[in-house]
Amino acid sequence: MARLLDRRRVIFLLVVALISVGVWWLAQSRRRPDIVANRPDHAQPIPVLVTAATRADVPIWLDGLGTVVAFNNVTIHSMIDGPLVDVLFAEGDEVQAGAVLAHIDPRPWQAALDQAVARKAQDEALLANARLDEARYGKLVAQNFISAQTADTARATVAQLAAQVRGDQAQIDTARTNLSYTTITSPNAGRLGIRQIDVGNIIHAADPSGLVVVTQLRPILVIFTLPQQTLPQVAAAIAAGPVEVIALPQLAGGPGADPLDQGSVTALDNQVDSSTGTIRIKATFPNEKLLLWPGGFVNVRIRVRTLHDAVTVPPGAVQTGPAGPYAFVVTAGHARRRPVRVAYQDQTIVAIERGIDAGEQVVTDGASRLDDASPVQIEQPIGDERGDATSRERRAPGAQDGPAAPAD
Repeated sequence: MARLLDRRRVIFLLVVALISVGVWWLAQSRRRPDIVANRPDHAQPIPVLVTAATRADVPIWLDGLGTVVAFNNVTIHSMIDGPLVDVLFAEGDEVQAGAVLAHIDPRPWQAALDQAVARKAQDEALLANARLDEARYGKLVAQNFISAQTADTARATVAQLAAQVRGDQAQIDTARTNLSYTTITSPNAGRLGIRQIDVGNIIHAADPSGLVVVTQLRPILVIFTLPQQTLPQVAAAIAAGPVEVIALPQLAGGPGADPLDQGSVTALDNQVDSSTGTIRIKATFPNEKLLLWPGGFVNVRIRVRTLHDAVTVPPGAVQTGPAGPYAFVVTAGHARRRPVRVAYQDQTIVAIERGIDAGEQVVTDGASRLDDASPVQIEQPIGDERGDATSRERRAPGAQDGPAAPAD
């Protein structure tokens, strides 16, 4: 009896399985026309935006991060100690080289100069008298009226007083130099910083902060770094002639941003920083608009060479797959996947070394929905009269105003 029940149970399960398979097959049969209709050969055209590949000269840029450095940065220190009696500048002023900034009380130094002048006059009088004695003793020695030793002593006295007069002149020069230090001047042109000492205070030569800092802003320097792998390109560019450099605002972050200033490379450091694997480069900028300020960070772009007559497409036209970069080229109403070799790419342009010819239509928007040989419908860009493919907008199918009209 138990065997009979087991046999019926197995038969029942087999019947249920056969019924399930039949239902699944029937459902797949009903869906097959839709599957066939959705194959690439029968698919609806996919709306895309396209642009023609063109030929142009493409500058090759390298991007780095730089620090703005003053062309000259001088802390004004006093050379002598004394009361600060006058300050002739305002903080933030632009000054020229040699401009008078402040005065120190000159009276002690003037007195020292007068004393040195008087001492020299005294010694010059003694020297004049000694020379007269030397002349008289010379005549007397010739007539044997005095000993030769007396004449020799007179000549030695003259030499001694002459040396003393020269020492007095050195003292005068020192005193005059110290007196000149009571007038503090700017050694170079630039912008003044914040004053560190007020009038009435005793200023010392050993003060660490000095009186004020003069910073030269026109021209100005930017020191930036690049990976050591770029050294051959940079060195070759410098050897070929002046190398163009552009400073960009750091927060704007992109080659499309308005440059702060344009300059040229001044120097390439003579060694690679082994701790970071980078090279240091110094560039000079005119900074006429004072948009670069010492201590600030900027993005730097350096042009190392130019690709002449290169095939160019917008960045959106190039995709990256497992086999490398590729683009969709539209021919005869279908998008064909084309592997490409990129010579240079940035945020605004892609230079194609191989794979696309000038004049071919490449897909710039809608490539994510395409497969090789997918039928496409070329649409007109909306919302950008310039026709910039990187910033075009396309109406979605089924929008209130309807789909965009196809291109002629």
